[in-house]
Amino acid sequence: MTALPTKRDESWRYSDLEAVARVWPVETHTHVVAPGESFTLPILIDGDADAVIIEDHAIEIGAGATATVNAAITGGKLGRLFVRVRLAEGAHFELSGAILGGGSETHEIVTRVTHAKPNATSAQAVRIVLGGQATGSYLGKVAVARGAQKTDASQSAKAMLLNRAATANLKPELEIFADDVKCAHGATVGELDAGALFYLNARGIPPAEAKALLLRAFVGGLFEGDERFEGAIDRALERLL
Repeated sequence: MTALPTKRDESWRYSDLEAVARVWPVETHTHVVAPGESFTLPILIDGDADAVIIEDHAIEIGAGATATVNAAITGGKLGRLFVRVRLAEGAHFELSGAILGGGSETHEIVTRVTHAKPNATSAQAVRIVLGGQATGSYLGKVAVARGAQKTDASQSAKAMLLNRAATANLKPELEIFADDVKCAHGATVGELDAGALFYLNARGIPPAEAKALLLRAFVGGLFEGDERFEGAIDRALERLL
């Protein structure tokens, strides 16, 4: 696609199209996972205050194969990840995604997952932390084709707002054309638990450190043991707090 997207396209509704225009068109990276194989794609989008970084990936997952995407967006004027996935019979897809933004940044994770054949599974978990006037979005669509029985798909999206000027857009979506499936999705937007903050403060932990501890628990568990991702998240939290 070479034409610049518009906000009439649902997947671009909350984006910064002026920033997009600076790097458009964007190359699509195609990955084919052979039947029975495993594939992991780590994506860390981080840049200076004026950076515009867009990653576009298409993943074909063969029968009985597994594909895992670990993605974090932690900096830049605009950070965007778009992942399209197609699952064959018995395949599995997993996404762990984090967005941390402040200032006037715009960050987004957009997924389109198609269960084309029976007995495939997918699980998506996205955590978002926003301060300043930042905008963070997760727009995830799961489509289950006719005949794709025994599909098991889940989407979990949660956002934490550090102030009322930040905006989170969470839209998990299902399109199901089979009748024997297990599909679930959930989305919540909230603020740091005042009771938990009081508990930590009462035990001598300074407010900024207490907030950082709670936010690391909220986001960092997605990438436990991955020093590259955990380091990027820690640096982003230091900037936001």
